Amino acid sequence: MSSNSGIQIPSRLPLLCTHDGVLLPGSTMRISVDTARNMQLVKSRLLKGTSLQSTIIGFIPNTRDPEHDSDELPSLHRWVCALTFRGWKYWHYTDLASLLYLYFCLLSIGTAGLVVQVVGSNWPKPHYTLLITGLCRFRVTQLLREKPFPVAKVEQLDKLEQYTEGDQADGELEELSQRFYQAAVQLVGMLDMSVPVVAKLRRLLDSLPKETLPDVLASMIRTSNKEKLQVLDAVDLEERFKKALPLLTRQIEGLKLLQKTRKLRPDDDKRVLAIRKGGVFPGRQFSLDEDGEDEDGDDTAMLEKKVKAAAMPEAALRVCLKELKRLKKMPQSMPEYALTRNYLEMMVELPWSKSSTDCLDIRAARVLLDNDHYAMEKLKRRVLEYLAVRQLKSTLKGPILCFVGPPGVGKTSVGRSIARTLGREFHRIALGGVCDQSDIRGHRRTYVGSMPGRIINGLKTVGVNNPVMTKTNMEMYGSSSQGRHYLASSVLDPEQNHSFTDHYLNVPFDLSQVLFIATANTMATIPPALLDRMEVLQVPGYTQEEKVEIAHRHLIPHQLEQHGLTPQQLQIPQDTTKDIISKYTREAGVRSLERKIGAICRAVAVKFAEGHKVFRAESPTEQHAENKEEDSGIAAPPEMPIVIDPIALKDILGPPVFEMEVSERLTLPGVAIGLAWTPMGGEIMFVEASRMEGEGQLTLTGQLGDVMKESAHLAISWLRSNAKTYLLTNGSADPLEGTDIHLHFPAGAVTKDGPSAGVTIVTCLASLLSGRLVRSDVAMTGEITLRGLVLPVGGIKDKVLAAHRANLKRVIIPKRNEKDLEEIPPRVRADLDFVFASTLDEVLNAAFDGGFPAAVSHPQVVSKL
Repeated sequence: MSSNSGIQIPSRLPLLCTHDGVLLPGSTMRISVDTARNMQLVKSRLLKGTSLQSTIIGFIPNTRDPEHDSDELPSLHRWVCALTFRGWKYWHYTDLASLLYLYFCLLSIGTAGLVVQVVGSNWPKPHYTLLITGLCRFRVTQLLREKPFPVAKVEQLDKLEQYTEGDQADGELEELSQRFYQAAVQLVGMLDMSVPVVAKLRRLLDSLPKETLPDVLASMIRTSNKEKLQVLDAVDLEERFKKALPLLTRQIEGLKLLQKTRKLRPDDDKRVLAIRKGGVFPGRQFSLDEDGEDEDGDDTAMLEKKVKAAAMPEAALRVCLKELKRLKKMPQSMPEYALTRNYLEMMVELPWSKSSTDCLDIRAARVLLDNDHYAMEKLKRRVLEYLAVRQLKSTLKGPILCFVGPPGVGKTSVGRSIARTLGREFHRIALGGVCDQSDIRGHRRTYVGSMPGRIINGLKTVGVNNPVMTKTNMEMYGSSSQGRHYLASSVLDPEQNHSFTDHYLNVPFDLSQVLFIATANTMATIPPALLDRMEVLQVPGYTQEEKVEIAHRHLIPHQLEQHGLTPQQLQIPQDTTKDIISKYTREAGVRSLERKIGAICRAVAVKFAEGHKVFRAESPTEQHAENKEEDSGIAAPPEMPIVIDPIALKDILGPPVFEMEVSERLTLPGVAIGLAWTPMGGEIMFVEASRMEGEGQLTLTGQLGDVMKESAHLAISWLRSNAKTYLLTNGSADPLEGTDIHLHFPAGAVTKDGPSAGVTIVTCLASLLSGRLVRSDVAMTGEITLRGLVLPVGGIKDKVLAAHRANLKRVIIPKRNEKDLEEIPPRVRADLDFVFASTLDEVLNAAFDGGFPAAVSHPQVVSKL
């Protein structure tokens, strides 16, 4: 036996039961300990003990019955309860537990092991890892205790007396020992002796006693736990040689077959000793694979071929080759090995030079865009311009387009259509909630869990370096000024993105061929530096006519397909679509409209699922005739589609959500209609004022911002200074003398701000002070000055469309906004009467029936600026 055979193990040993494997005498293996009993053994015996005897434990492989875990005694309790032995019912539970342990462990063969190392960890759960060297076999003769960990009385089996020269004199045993030794020498000789581990193993074969070779070799070669268990249970030395010799022969035959396949001599076959469980040295674990090849070496060589075939730039190739050189020298057990390998695989998978071919047929592109999207002429014209320039210059840098408009108008879907038009891949990046530049630029590899940014991951996903990449929700891009500055100065800059450097890659990547499309609901929260680098294209809301066309071209067919219906089963007339638009979905986009159409389709699907059928018969007589035809064998007439009329619409969607209440709310003086812009599109806004006795104070309500509060104070000041001119004094010099004014903007829970409510406030207060009603079909927008001038405002198209949706007839806008009417569809312009005002006199004259004449007319002064 080895030097360990001279060790006399204690007669009482703590038992460690585990499924991890089989420990043979003379071998070393690592065992994970995570059950309660085994962890208590480690804490009480191994971590507190200081003597050599305290580090010797009994290892019992719990693989004889893998379905039963001897550490979970309560699960075995029901077995005992099924027994019919009369005396057992009086036993205590502890006695039952001891009996169960005795049943599974008594007369079991185990290995006494010396614990060389104990390592604790809390991830992924608390556990210990033990490094154990097998000493000798033992047999459990009596279970002494079960809690907190099992302790048993054992009998040592591998006695030194077993291996005396007298025993070795047996002829059959001597022959088996010699055959096993020769086979072991042959196996080691088939390996590469230049490997230090192989050379050391060859020296050990000569130094170790022959009777220890079955345990040592069986722990090294590739064997199953069941085969190792057979060797462990072989207490008799002759039987042990018989169990281990076929395993050794099988390993030799496998290596011979490999040599024959590769047509190599055994001396030239370069193999390494793969490190696995088992081994002959404490702290070292190794075994022989059947094929004997270095799989990692092949993987590294394959990775090197991929790196050289990736056609990456020179700078990136140098970095990859350097990392490959480090990877070859790095053991697989190092954590950095996996990080370096993942980095190289990422570099290989990136499309450094792989591009998709652009489809530059402008006519086909125009047809495709028109089929996908109705209206949006400005956006489609810009795409066609890009295609035309691309035909003239193939190396055109991808522009940075920014579509700004209300939700639901199709900004993101336009980006997808652009990708289809160009024949490019499409990738969408949602920036909502992103507040750190690492999400865009990636994390450095020094951090745990580092990964590339969203842009590099997107390029890896699409597999080409010239996709159409859409960044949605630009206005929601976090609150980190650092992240915003980075995005503004590097990624979305046509002059800089040719050398975009991701923190994870740490090498430049060319993004100049990527067509970036950003979308936002508003430009107010986009950083100015970022906004300056993008080409902004406004996407206003749709008119009612455009919504009807979109519904019947795209939304209704799509919803019919989604709900399994056909046009022969369901029809929605245009008049019904107009009712849905005006009474149920007052919005700039078409998302709510599509949802309402989906609700109609679901209601109709229920009817068809219940067997509802509508035939051509229009009267009881005709129906009776149809029934006669069916009885006589004549086929019934085909089904008629379900047509959604106003009655069916109300039954499905309920009462109208929006009512035309404009005329009802302007029945008293002191009410005017303004036009406001919101991220959701244009909206009409009522302004109400009332007066009561007081001290000339002004009260403002309705969640107003600072700009609108200032507009209210401007309106009061202008009216007080011009009270005599417009006959608002009512017998006193100051119209507010002894009067308090309360100015209210309804929908008080909604925050309101902006520089476009000045003319509306003036008109509202003028109506209140004069006692005259404002026209019920007039809406207005514009900012004012103390001198009574009307200044231009933004969002004219959205505001005009809101007035048109509310069935208003006259719109008052600043004179300098007249040029903005070119963007409004001709049908809308034809339905509205526009009044262009440069002073408040013109506003008041247009807002009241019969005008608002002044007592003294002021001559207009032409500015010389």
